[in-house]
Amino acid sequence: MIRTGLLKRLESSTPAFESSCENLFVKLLAFVERNAESQLEKQRLSQWKSRYDDLLNHIVKARARWKDEEAEAGEDLVSPEMLEAEEALDDGIYDVAAIVNETYEDLTQLAHLLETLTGFTAAQDSKLAALIHLLQADPVLKDHKVLIFTEFTVTARHIRKHLEAAGLNNVAQVDSTTKLDRGEVIKRFAPYYNGSNSAEVAPNETRILISTDVLSEGLNLQDATRLINYDLHWNPVRLMQRIGRVDRRMNPAVEAAIVKDHPEQAPLRGRVAYWNFLPPADLDRLLALYSRVAGKTLRISKLFGIEGRKLLTDVDDYDDLKDFNASYEGTTSPEEALRLELADILNANPDLAKRLDGLPNRIFTGREAVSGSGTFFCWSLPVRIRGADPALGSGGWTATPGDVRWYFRDGTTGEIAEEPARIADLIRSDVDTPRRLGTPHPTLAEARDAVEKHIRNGYLKQVQAPVGVRPILKAWMELN
Repeated sequence: MIRTGLLKRLESSTPAFESSCENLFVKLLAFVERNAESQLEKQRLSQWKSRYDDLLNHIVKARARWKDEEAEAGEDLVSPEMLEAEEALDDGIYDVAAIVNETYEDLTQLAHLLETLTGFTAAQDSKLAALIHLLQADPVLKDHKVLIFTEFTVTARHIRKHLEAAGLNNVAQVDSTTKLDRGEVIKRFAPYYNGSNSAEVAPNETRILISTDVLSEGLNLQDATRLINYDLHWNPVRLMQRIGRVDRRMNPAVEAAIVKDHPEQAPLRGRVAYWNFLPPADLDRLLALYSRVAGKTLRISKLFGIEGRKLLTDVDDYDDLKDFNASYEGTTSPEEALRLELADILNANPDLAKRLDGLPNRIFTGREAVSGSGTFFCWSLPVRIRGADPALGSGGWTATPGDVRWYFRDGTTGEIAEEPARIADLIRSDVDTPRRLGTPHPTLAEARDAVEKHIRNGYLKQVQAPVGVRPILKAWMELN
């Protein structure tokens, strides 16, 4: 649970992850200090703290900045109040020595993480860079109102600081700890739908509002027609509530007032657009955030009969997400089981991930068929680049990382299967599985062409890919 919580904060932002690591670090350190009673235990604690003295001072200063305070010289990381609140364990009930030893191991791991993070700068934050580029390059976002949602206060403050540093003006931020009048913040961002107008709130009208979920329900913010989810909430209802801040019933009189004062907004009114920042593939393999949220969204959408097939990305399809429904019901879906199997393999072979990343495309092999001959294929399918101009044609699409899918073409019937669990049972191998080739090259080429045609007539038509956009063959295997 702790691991998942920390990874979720890493999905949001590095500062959110760092802050959570610091909080856990301080709590564990308080536990060790409270239970260090003998002289030997106190000496061990003193030596450990001396080793990480620079880190402890760094955390003291970071936590002071969070409270908008100055850190006092020599200030202890664990305050007397925290130490008093910590419970000392009873040696007669618990093996306190063993628990303390394991806590030191946790502290050391966290210390290594935090020391690494101290060298991480905003210039290395590709997610933040993508947000800034989006706000500066998108023809609507660079000039009009946009609402940015994040789950964590630390992330909200991080975004505001660096948007302002990038030269973006009229930025405001609100969270559960904000001391400003929340009603005033809302009025400055959405004056027309809150009984005011631009003239009354000038020159303090907000164009970019960054918020945690304190603003995700029951407010009228539809002066804006654009919204960005900087991170995904575990609960898809929360995502719907966020979008509902700008996707609301329009008042004709208010709409007329907006267009009168801001005629350049006329083409935007009545049409909402939003962006979802999804976690990178490596992180999502650990967190499975996208799959869980998508599965819950599928369940909610079918329950209420919501029309439309798009969910979190342009290529999401209800049928592709059925397996994830099992995850929402509390069972392990076939695809989730395969993901866990892969994780076990990578954990058992630490160098394997690096070796796989170094392999070229179109890797080919073969093995003895388990049940029936055929050919396995792994294709990376192209997806539209978010915000790309349609005039770019095939230049507005990418298959890196794309949507990776498996196919198996039966050597007898020509049937093409796409169920990953079924295909996995056909191709699963270990280091001792003999490599066996023997299928004639024309037969293999025919199978490859048939599957590529299947992708063109199915997936590529579904996503309306232009001429010239093609999938990339990553790997294939003959089963004979």
